[in-house]
Amino acid sequence: MSEPKRIVIVGAGLAGASAAAALRDNGYDGEIAVLGAEAHRPYELPPLSKRVLLGQSDEPDWVRDADFYPGHDIDLRLGTSATRVELGARVVQDARGGRHSYDRLLLATGSQPRTLPVRGVDLPGVYSLRTLDDALALRSAFAGSPRVVVVGTGWIGTEAAAAARLQGAEVTMVDVLPGPLWVLGPEISEVFAGLHTEHGVQWRLGSGITELTGGPGGVAGVRLADGSELPADVVLVAVGAVPRVDLAHAAGLELADEGGIAVDASLRTSAPDVYAAGDIAAQWHPRYGRRVRVEHWANAKNQGAHVALNLAGGQEQYTRSPYFFTDQYDLGCEYRGLADPSRDELVVRGDLGKREFTAFWLRDGRVQAAMNVNMWDDGDALQALVDGEARVTPEQLRDSDLATLT
Repeated sequence: MSEPKRIVIVGAGLAGASAAAALRDNGYDGEIAVLGAEAHRPYELPPLSKRVLLGQSDEPDWVRDADFYPGHDIDLRLGTSATRVELGARVVQDARGGRHSYDRLLLATGSQPRTLPVRGVDLPGVYSLRTLDDALALRSAFAGSPRVVVVGTGWIGTEAAAAARLQGAEVTMVDVLPGPLWVLGPEISEVFAGLHTEHGVQWRLGSGITELTGGPGGVAGVRLADGSELPADVVLVAVGAVPRVDLAHAAGLELADEGGIAVDASLRTSAPDVYAAGDIAAQWHPRYGRRVRVEHWANAKNQGAHVALNLAGGQEQYTRSPYFFTDQYDLGCEYRGLADPSRDELVVRGDLGKREFTAFWLRDGRVQAAMNVNMWDDGDALQALVDGEARVTPEQLRDSDLATLT
């Protein structure tokens, strides 16, 4: 593949900005245009539900300094939403009427928060958490020790609940699932449930929501399926995210049954010279032999840097294992790999009760994923075990030097 003269990137989040920066870092000297709907320059999302929400900083981690983009001849168009992709003409149209021709195109439009299909979700005092402005607004709402109801007990919901409690708010978490972070299985869910309970979080689990009550002055409560109502001054809706694929769908790109845009192992879409990366990319993953779509920070960063090689003419497959981390109260953890707790065997090294352990998930005797909780010495060994899908016994994982198993 020859090197293109002009590359257009739709999406100025972590994946898109990482791709633009990597293109320049790798020596690409053609034209680069990046279209981003937000007014802020590209930034990373993890600090929003951690450092920013806790009041430790007013800023996220910026992908690059403000002068990087003009200094490297990257045409960063902030506040510019793409509205149409014309595959035949190789043109992206924006909401201002601008037309951006491309030789190669990267779609990195990310995700948007999922909404609740109930009355009252548009009341003042009801929040989602996806952008820097969302985080600053929610942090302000936490001031004064309000009654906070967090709907959804996934990563965003649990991190936001921790931030609210540490700032003195009363917090109740609501979910139809039986425990927080249920995606990790019941044993690990119980660890996080105990952590939050010790810090004063109340629970209404296994319960759906029928309505958010209140009036022009703001939200007043959350009505549950059993008819009871939780008083609330602030409601955070954290029930997951959906990939922004409207642009791709309208253009006629192939979408995946798993959600997102179908891409091959090199992150190429069904259209010539069009690629996708980050939250929207449902990639055929060589390691797993199936499509994988990952919404975490590391995937956006690493796929963005990787796809830059292919935008410039390469055909390299993306083979990295998923990775994410969380910090809640005094608990920190990292997760590597891709497990299915409903079918994989859980092996624990350490002490669940003390919240100092490493969890492994085995399938047919091979390591699928590893999660270290408040234990930080074995990161390289864990990565090697996951990447190599090491064949080990539960006894080895519990008792052996992990470095000897890789």
